[in-house]
Amino acid sequence: MRLRISGIVQDSIVDGPGLRYSIFTQGCPHHCEGCHNPQTHPYKGGKKISIRKIKKDILANPLLQGVTLSGGDPFVQAKALLPIAKFIKERGLELACYTGYLFEMLNSESIPFAKELLSYIDILIDGKFILSQKSLDLKFKGSRNQRTIDVQASLKEGKVVLSTDPRWQ
Repeated sequence: MRLRISGIVQDSIVDGPGLRYSIFTQGCPHHCEGCHNPQTHPYKGGKKISIRKIKKDILANPLLQGVTLSGGDPFVQAKALLPIAKFIKERGLELACYTGYLFEMLNSESIPFAKELLSYIDILIDGKFILSQKSLDLKFKGSRNQRTIDVQASLKEGKVVLSTDPRWQ
């Protein structure tokens, strides 16, 4: 299986706490004004990469503390990301994801494979980037409307539970 990506940063320190492997997926339906990654919007842009190559890269760096899915919008390719997400969790790494969708929509089964992908995610930054709510004071978020969600607690409670992890605050 292959994933269409815009790019990968193998040793990011800006896409979540600690040293992270960040995958920027290609394709986004949101087209937020002021988007930080507008090159990721076209669905046929970027390049294809094998899931095997991504797994090999992750294994090659024992210092990684987590993996971040960004984009574009990762949920556009939720099915292709499932084997990667499972692999990440089997290795005990934290999995974070940025999306323009709201958690409630992703958990409603209206987007194919979204709910299954959520089952592997630890932290979800949800909501579209809104330029008028942009703030440089936010940690790992771009605009005030975006939420930092503890996905596993939210799935268990059946409602959004915001993360209290100080590393993400």
